[in-house]
Amino acid sequence: PEPAGAASPPGLSSLLPPREFLRSRKGQLLLAESVLSFIIFICYIASLAASFMMAPLLEFLLALFLFFAYASKLNEKFKGAHWPLADFLRCVTAAIIYFAISIAAVSKYSDGASKAAGVFGFAATIVFAIDFYITFNDLVTFLKQGSSDGPEGHKAEGE
Repeated sequence: PEPAGAASPPGLSSLLPPREFLRSRKGQLLLAESVLSFIIFICYIASLAASFMMAPLLEFLLALFLFFAYASKLNEKFKGAHWPLADFLRCVTAAIIYFAISIAAVSKYSDGASKAAGVFGFAATIVFAIDFYITFNDLVTFLKQGSSDGPEGHKAEGE
């Protein structure tokens, strides 16, 4: 038998995000965004509004990337990238795009899959809007830190 303090061997569980991240607000929002985007993508594939399928596919891939990037703490390892700004822009554009294509899918197409994609799109719009509101507060904090570090850092380099 293995000792009680021994770590389990690496396997499939090493690919899963930590439980702390899954329980965090950001983890839950990114997971919800990924799941909703995937469902909307599947609905658009099965519908007459298949021309709208690229937006949910891209949002699914971006949300999935950010989910694993935040879960593996890439945002702390790669400080050169402006993570809050990129996340904010992703959320704002996703909310606007989902709102627009959901209105088009519900009003223009009469099949059930298009209607379902539109309803899920409105739900995704709300989730992305909540995420960009929360991310906006993080972005403001991030930019305040950057502006307070900026002039002092340039003076020290110039001397």
